[in-house]
Amino acid sequence: MFVQTQNTPNPNSLKFVPGKKVSNSGSFEVTSKDQVRNDLIRNILSINGVTGVFLDEDFLSVNKKENVNWEDVKHIVISLINDFYSEGNEFIIDKKVENQKIDLNEIEKKIIKILDTKIKPAVARDGGDIKFKEFKDGVVTVQLQGSCSGCPSSTMTLKQGVQNILRHYIPDVKEVIAV
Repeated sequence: MFVQTQNTPNPNSLKFVPGKKVSNSGSFEVTSKDQVRNDLIRNILSINGVTGVFLDEDFLSVNKKENVNWEDVKHIVISLINDFYSEGNEFIIDKKVENQKIDLNEIEKKIIKILDTKIKPAVARDGGDIKFKEFKDGVVTVQLQGSCSGCPSSTMTLKQGVQNILRHYIPDVKEVIAV
């Protein structure tokens, strides 16, 4: 098995593409070994300097501390991923992600549709995800995950990309902020 790595705009995040299914139930972020029982994720989080793992359908992103060199982390992560799949595992995460809000209003539904169709694919290419949290008084609150979390360019992406797109399609949107 050949695990590809891809740089992301965040110098402290690297995208790993195993060429196999990673998550069968949407995106999932883990920043503490206590959050999950999965041995692969626990082992990756045990690597010195690793601060989080973000999993999506066909990739995982690993975040590290700024003072840690990727050469000290990358080959260990690749080896762990190879071992995991060579043991016959079909995917890393099989956890049903709960829906956030069931009673969405029309504007919230439009916001989520635009995020899902126009913004998430670009964010996923960079090893991250964006999740809708709230719309109140013209302000859309989102959560950035994976490579996007802590990325130096995430503020610019949020304001010049996400905010402009949402304001273009939905005039009620005045601002986008991240939590």
